[in-house]
Amino acid sequence: MKNFNLLVSTSRFNEINASAELWFSLLTCGDKYPIINNLDISGLISALTYLNAKEVIHELQKTVKEDPNFFRFILKMIPIDFLCESNIQVISQIIENHYKEYINEENSFKITLKRRKNDLINRENFIKVIAEKIDNKVDLTNPDIDIRFEFIGNTCGISFLKPDDILKSIHRQE
Repeated sequence: MKNFNLLVSTSRFNEINASAELWFSLLTCGDKYPIINNLDISGLISALTYLNAKEVIHELQKTVKEDPNFFRFILKMIPIDFLCESNIQVISQIIENHYKEYINEENSFKITLKRRKNDLINRENFIKVIAEKIDNKVDLTNPDIDIRFEFIGNTCGISFLKPDDILKSIHRQE
C-alpha cells in the first residue's frame, strides 16, 4: 500500500502533466520533497506531503481564485485523513476511534463512497455499518461533514470533509 494524503484527479493520459503540476504546487506551498505516485488508474494520482493536506487545499484555493487558469491538468484534489486496508472491520474501528475529532455533537454528516478496482465492498451494508458508529444526525443534502471513503483496490482513504475542503479547478466547477 502506497502512503498518501492527497488524492488528485486529472483527465485520462494527463497523469504525468498533472504530477508535474502537483509537484510544483506543493513546492509553492512549502513542501520541499513531496512524493507523487501514479496509482495505475487512469486519471488518478496521489501525493504525500508533510504539510497539512487540508491547509494545502485552502492555500491552493486562494491561488486558483486569483488565477482561475492556474491548473491546466489538475481537476480535483481531495485531502485524505486516514489510510488503511479495504477491510470493513478496520475502517469501522478507525471511524469509531476518531470521528469525534472531526465531527462536533451538533454537526450533521453524510457518507460518500467512491470505489475503484474494488467490487468487494457492498455499498448498502458498508454505509449501514459505518453510520451505526456515529451518533450525529444524517443530512444527505447539506451536511456539515462529508465522511468520504475512497476505495482504490485494497486501500481505503478516509476523509472528514467540510464543504470547502475539496479543491476543484475552474475546468471542473460544478
